[in-house]
Amino acid sequence: MSFFQEENDEYEDVSTVMVRNSHLDLMDQDILYHLALGSGSHDLRAMFGDVKFVCMGGTPKRMEQFAYRLMEEISYKIPTGTTLQDISRYSYRYSMYKVGPVLCISHGMGMPSVGILLHETIKLMFHAKVVDPIFFRIGTSGGIGLEGGTVIISDEAVDGTLQAHLELQILGKIVKRSSVLDKKLQWELKSLAEPDDPYPTVIGKTVCTSDFYEGQGRMDGAFCEFTEEEKMEYLEKLKFNGVRNIEMESLAFAALTHHAGIKAAVVCVTLLDRLKGDQIHYPKEVLDEWQQRPQKLVCRYIKKYLSKRGLILNNHCGSVNVKSPRRFKLVQQESESYD
Repeated sequence: MSFFQEENDEYEDVSTVMVRNSHLDLMDQDILYHLALGSGSHDLRAMFGDVKFVCMGGTPKRMEQFAYRLMEEISYKIPTGTTLQDISRYSYRYSMYKVGPVLCISHGMGMPSVGILLHETIKLMFHAKVVDPIFFRIGTSGGIGLEGGTVIISDEAVDGTLQAHLELQILGKIVKRSSVLDKKLQWELKSLAEPDDPYPTVIGKTVCTSDFYEGQGRMDGAFCEFTEEEKMEYLEKLKFNGVRNIEMESLAFAALTHHAGIKAAVVCVTLLDRLKGDQIHYPKEVLDEWQQRPQKLVCRYIKKYLSKRGLILNNHCGSVNVKSPRRFKLVQQESESYD
């Protein structure tokens, strides 16, 4: 199959996203608490039915900046006198911006945070009857044998023991879900790395941990009960097994998107080489530029996709399409109660 081979353009009435939950059909409305949206209060099909890409990153500010960057990259125009709106502003937890067929959402820090967001975003895609969306996680990481500023496309997300599945405790039992990322999407992204980029772009395995300090072998946390030699032995083991970076979201991101039948990719930049230390010593302006590198690659993909298909962008920039003011007020109250 060639790069961005044409897909079926027929507008489907059923989403291809799998929610795997028959109980949703029995609910009066499905409230997406942490997004301040509801299936009964909002016309989710009108608001999000044209979505093709969902881009997730850590902080609200980073994703707002990405949204404005994307507007420039794809020449997206909004009506005079209007601006991008944070669609989930009433939730006070995540931020969400819509740029044509692209959703830009902050996911917070760690697997629990990104997991909550993914449950609700997957349901959002389902209710909006979105067909074949592509999800990206754009973020930062610690490199393994790679200098700061290197862009890494994850070919596999594994836990700290190098197992490629997410373990969940459900009803007191351990449930394992495979953390699979789309191989074709990885190589399509890699093909968009330009020869004159002043940094390397590589494909490699990513370790995802549930902790920033001990879980990642750092010796600068409040607790550290291992030696420098033990730490280095572990990091060298990771490098030997093809691991190129460490972060805190990819395992849940890969497992949940795969379980929902969604094509997904993780693109991160390294902020340091963990084989050389635990702390970041680069100036802010350098780190800011580095954090834009994964964004550039994903923007290139989206821009090429839209250009290839000749898609016409609408001017929906995040206005809230309320179909039931009473239910909308209920959704606001429910979202605000989850402080």
